Amino acid sequence: MSADKVGRNDRCPCGSGRKYKQCCGAKGESRSQLGTYALIGVLIAIVGVIFYTFTATDSGCPPGTVLDHGHCHPL
Repeated sequence: MSADKVGRNDRCPCGSGRKYKQCCGAKGESRSQLGTYALIGVLIAIVGVIFYTFTATDSGCPPGTVLDHGHCHPL
């Protein structure tokens, strides 16, 4: 094992005198959670776009017509 590794209950190497888990160790954990939340948000947005793409009903055809095999036909 490396002598440079700091355990959670060791004194923080920044010199604050606090335990690593209550000082600089807590900063790393909050950044990790922020990244996780950002990833979840991006995934939810992607799922929303995919859902909207497959459920959109606006065909772009004028009223009284319907989209069929790529172009508008009268009803």
